[in-house]
Amino acid sequence: MTKLKPGDLLLIGAACSVQFSGDRALRLRLVSVDARPTYEGWVWLTGYVLSDKGLAVDKREVYVRRDGLRVLRATTRPDGRVRT
Repeated sequence: MTKLKPGDLLLIGAACSVQFSGDRALRLRLVSVDARPTYEGWVWLTGYVLSDKGLAVDKREVYVRRDGLRVLRATTRPDGRVRT
């Protein structure tokens, strides 16, 4: 998986954790990736949950499987190129 950056739009679903399965999946605009040590392959993320219209509706901290994350849209640089 590519390096996660603040501003990335992530899909948090069942592949991340069973607590996000079905209609509990969410889109999260990433604010930060916590540096705290965790179990291998898991990560703490902080971000804003987005509504269907793309508006921030809640700030959340989630504990998820990193390889289950799906980047919907990567952060773009000021010159318009996508960060990788």
